[in-house]
Order: sequence, then C-alpha cells, then structure tokens
Amino acid sequence: MIAHQSASPGAGSVASGAADVKLACRGVWKLFGPGAESYLASQPKPNAAALAEAGLIGAVRDASVEVGEGEIFIIMGLSGSGKSTLLRCLSRLIEPTAGEIIFEGRNLLQASERELIEIRRHKMGMVFQHFALLPHLTVIENVAFPLSVQGVPREKRQARAQEMVDLVGLKGREKYYPRELSGGQQQRVGIARSLAVEPRIWFLDEPFSALDPLIRREMQSELMRLQSVLHKTIVFITHDFDEAIRLADRIAIMKDGEIIQIGTPEDLVTRPATDYVAEFTRDVQRAKVISARGLMQPLGADCDGRAVDGRVKIASFAAEIVATGRPFAVTDENGKPIGQVSPQSVIDLLAGREAAR
Repeated sequence: MIAHQSASPGAGSVASGAADVKLACRGVWKLFGPGAESYLASQPKPNAAALAEAGLIGAVRDASVEVGEGEIFIIMGLSGSGKSTLLRCLSRLIEPTAGEIIFEGRNLLQASERELIEIRRHKMGMVFQHFALLPHLTVIENVAFPLSVQGVPREKRQARAQEMVDLVGLKGREKYYPRELSGGQQQRVGIARSLAVEPRIWFLDEPFSALDPLIRREMQSELMRLQSVLHKTIVFITHDFDEAIRLADRIAIMKDGEIIQIGTPEDLVTRPATDYVAEFTRDVQRAKVISARGLMQPLGADCDGRAVDGRVKIASFAAEIVATGRPFAVTDENGKPIGQVSPQSVIDLLAGREAAR
C-alpha cells in the first residue's frame, strides 16, 4: 500500500516515491465538444474560461494520480465534478482526450480493443450504482455469468460462484431471483459477480448511494470486511465524505474537472489546501478522523497510564481518556512512546475548539 502522503502539495499531486503502483493517470484530460483533440493540441493547458469560450466542456482537466497495490483510493466531489468521468477514463470505458493511463506498467491508451476486452474480463472488476443484475438469472447464475463469458468450464465456474456467494453472505439464497432480494442483497450479488473473475483492480462507482442509510452502512462494513480478506486495489467514487473517511486510505477531491487535493482523510480535514476543501470537510466529526498522533503533545512525566497506538482515531478512546482524567501515551507502530494526548486536548477537539490544540 502507498504510504499516506501529505496533502500539502495541493492540486493534482501524485504520491511520490510510491512502491507497487497498480494504476496511474498522468495529465489526463476529457473534453466534450467539437474539435476537442485539435484544440487541446494547440492549447496544452487551457483554463475553464478558455474552454467555455471554445465551446468545450472540461469534464476532466489535467488529472494525475497514483493508486498503490492494496489501496482504497476514493475520488469524490459534488455532482458534475468529473469523478465518474475520471473513473471511466481510468478503465477506458470512455476515451481520454489526452494523457496516459498506466495499469501494471502499461499504457492502456496503446492497447487494442481486443486487448482491452481481455483486460476487463480478467483483470478488472466493476460495480456501479445500478446493480444491472440479469433478472432471468438466479443469484448463482448472475455471479457465474462473467465466468461463462470467459469460457470457464461449468463445474469450475459454479464452484467459484458459490465461493463468492458465501463470501458476501448470501449462502442459502443461490436460487433466488433478483426480484426476490432486498436492495442490499442485490448489491451483494453485484459485488460477488465482480469478484468472481478475481480482478486485480476493482472500480466502484457510487455503489451504495441508492441504498437506505442503514443498509448503506451495512454494505460499507461488508466492503471493509471483504478488503481485510482480499486486499484488493480499489478505486471508489462517492460524494459522501462520511463514507469516504470510513473507507479510504487516501482521497482525491475534485471540482469542475480538476483534482483539488489528494491526501488521507486526516490530511484533508486538518490541512485543507483550499477554501473549497475546507468547506467540503467543515461538518466532519473531527474525532473520527484525527489520530492520536495528530493530536499528541510532547511526552510528559505525568503520563503513566494507558498507551494508545498513534494511528487510532480519537473517537475510539475519547470517553475513556476523559473519564480517567489523565494523559494517554501515544506509541509508534513498534510500541515505542512518542508523545501523549491529554484529556483537555480531546475535550477541546470534541467541542470544536481547534485553536486550543
């Protein structure tokens, strides 16, 4: 997984020094309108006003990101920000106007249509907001469908499909039809189907946004459980920051086709690069995002109580530290004390008194 990068470089920054990069895009543009390619060739980096004057729509503008092996990388923004268009460029479901899409070291824009079909069949999994289940097929048949397209023998694909049905918690419903399932169960079938081909990268485009809030949270928990087992590389689209901070290793925030900032949830909340990012994250519960390391102070002599890992979020121990009234030591990944968190600093954070930190 890519080490969490500081968001301070700002718009369009790419994680530097990242090991095991699975997917990257470099200088990707997607313009809609007549003569888009020739215009971009003559005007390499036009701003939004110049594009509008030329009668073009800049759906994605000069986007560059790197997604590491095993990372959950979330792209988010308001409706019309370009996040879904960027995802479709990354999977080459739509053609970028310019730039590079590098998957496992290879530029997908140089792949033939036949090669792309094979890559999508064998290396990519996709789940969208609308489940797109085949209504005349049962659960097990829907899950096995992409394997049948690959020509996998019946016995092998049935065994694989059953494994995926069990994995997503639908054992016993193999012979149900989509109409006999709840929305959350249908989405589980979609997830199982996309996993059946054992994808190397998983694209999820607002997969839970059509679900009721309780079912949505359940599906988020299910995704986290699956990730703990499968360790997939995931590109996930959402407009919900609460969902993003619960799931993401890193987040890219988009606005008007541009990537405004890339960073961990804590980066974005504590060090927003622009007023837009600050406003976007304004209502986030800080205690769920800020880590013990992010709130710690120098280690003091009065710190003789409990120790907490520097990576855990304040919300996980806030009640306990306030109740004890004593500082907690903060440790690194090796268990070595590196600082302390005081009850007062936690109270200030919970009360929204950021300046007291």
